[in-house]
Amino acid sequence: MPTAILLIHCPDQPGLVRAVASFIAENGGNVVHFDQHVDSQEGTFFMRAEWDLANFVISRENLPVFIRALAEPRGMTWSLHFSDERHRLALFVSKDAHCLYDLLSRHEAGELDAEIPLIIANHDTLRPAADRFGIPFHHFPITKDNKLEQEAAQIALLKKERIDTVVLARYMQIISPAMIAAFPNQILNIHH
Repeated sequence: MPTAILLIHCPDQPGLVRAVASFIAENGGNVVHFDQHVDSQEGTFFMRAEWDLANFVISRENLPVFIRALAEPRGMTWSLHFSDERHRLALFVSKDAHCLYDLLSRHEAGELDAEIPLIIANHDTLRPAADRFGIPFHHFPITKDNKLEQEAAQIALLKKERIDTVVLARYMQIISPAMIAAFPNQILNIHH
């Protein structure tokens, strides 16, 4: 049975855990994972709540309306996901291969349960890796003169491919504010 996954961050305040847990329970949901954390320096609350949908009375289609009603009075920024929907990842690389090969081998082994419809690179070096795993490779050479133009083309491609998460796998470029604005809280930077 699929589960719903609610990700939240907002200013810390009393009653947040209770409000979310009560919402889930009152609508027939059974919590299967529940994690929360407070960044006390920033005063920010973070939560990941996952619940079984077997007896949940609100339909998947209507759930965002109810979550919005829960979130808005509390200043919550939220996103809703379902366990039976695979994320679409874009891998950004430069020349170093170890992060790319690690992700692709985990994907091939079924350990990374996501779709990887494309790899974007600022060098052509890792094209053979993409070819070996059968993933389309897009080369965007970047210079100081064309960086913003190339990033705009990358963003257009990511939107066309309905990418959920951008993974910077040893991508040795500084991401511009435009890219961050296009994919807020959807960019992971990994180097190891």
